[in-house]
Amino acid sequence: CTQVLEPIPLFCSSPLVLMLTGVLVLAGLFSIIFFVSGVSHFQDPLFCVFVVLSFTSVVDLIISLEEDGYISGFVEVYVREGEPHLRTAHGILICYWDGVIHYGLYLAMIAAIGRRKSYRNLGLFWLGSLMMSIVVFLLGNLIGKYSSDLSPAFLLNLPYVLIPIWAGLRLFQQPKALPSVSLTQVAEEQRKYLYQRPQDAGLVLLLLLTAAFTFFRGMVVLDCPADSCFEYIYQHEPYLRDPVAYPKVQMLIYMFYVLPFLCLCIYGLVLPGCSWLPDWSLVFAGAIAQAQFAHLGSSLHPRTPFPYQTPEDVWWSFLLTNVLYALGPQLLAYRCLRCPAFFLPATPASLHRGKKHQ
Repeated sequence: CTQVLEPIPLFCSSPLVLMLTGVLVLAGLFSIIFFVSGVSHFQDPLFCVFVVLSFTSVVDLIISLEEDGYISGFVEVYVREGEPHLRTAHGILICYWDGVIHYGLYLAMIAAIGRRKSYRNLGLFWLGSLMMSIVVFLLGNLIGKYSSDLSPAFLLNLPYVLIPIWAGLRLFQQPKALPSVSLTQVAEEQRKYLYQRPQDAGLVLLLLLTAAFTFFRGMVVLDCPADSCFEYIYQHEPYLRDPVAYPKVQMLIYMFYVLPFLCLCIYGLVLPGCSWLPDWSLVFAGAIAQAQFAHLGSSLHPRTPFPYQTPEDVWWSFLLTNVLYALGPQLLAYRCLRCPAFFLPATPASLHRGKKHQ
């Protein structure tokens, strides 16, 4: 028996076999969903997407637990032969996020679909989180130290690029929940200047500081010769120098995409009627929450080489700045959902105020 079974592990460790196994498992799960649920839930195709992705979330949680030594013997061959980049600190942290946060979101959205309730807000938060996770992960794999180790199993990540785009289009097409506010309340709220809205003023200040920090860290990873940048990358966040390239990709996405959006958010908090802000603030909140969790955790994770780990003497300042960085978008999304009157399409009264300023 031993002689007969010896070739099996070698066959199963082939990257192509691993990729085909993953495809077959997903196809089988999709078939089970169809025969068990019938066609009723298939009226919303996102139901199938969330069920399948919830399965992959469980797999990611198993990967992260196994890489951290809590369990063993489940996915060692797949990770070693198929996706060795999941053994990095960043890979482990995004697997934790997918296996806990995304899994919880999938269950909540599946339950909402079953009860015929709206899941639009949860979906937009998930959309931003998943897009940020997969973009940083794929780009880091392509340009980082593991670019030479890519195998056919890497192609299993491609649906994670296409599915969020399609799902995002469907989520934005879903009807919004109508806020229970009158035109009088909307006009009254939109007549207030920024100094009359202290909470919004504080939020604008926080977003300005976030934008400044975003620009600074972008210059740091672009090898700015300033002394402050040199000191920061060696004494405060040496993880930005890690050759895996995930932190560098993350900071560049922050600088070229998040920074302009921060400016738009400040604009939307100053001038009334920016009806696009509530939806996009949820996408923004999900993206930054995932990115900061992965970045902060990877900086402190023991799988990161010691020269690139955050020094212990700056732990508190590092944690404070990165937690505040993640907190700003969450507060913005909460503010937009809690009191949306300021962001509704401009009323005649607010238009009249704008003409007076002109």
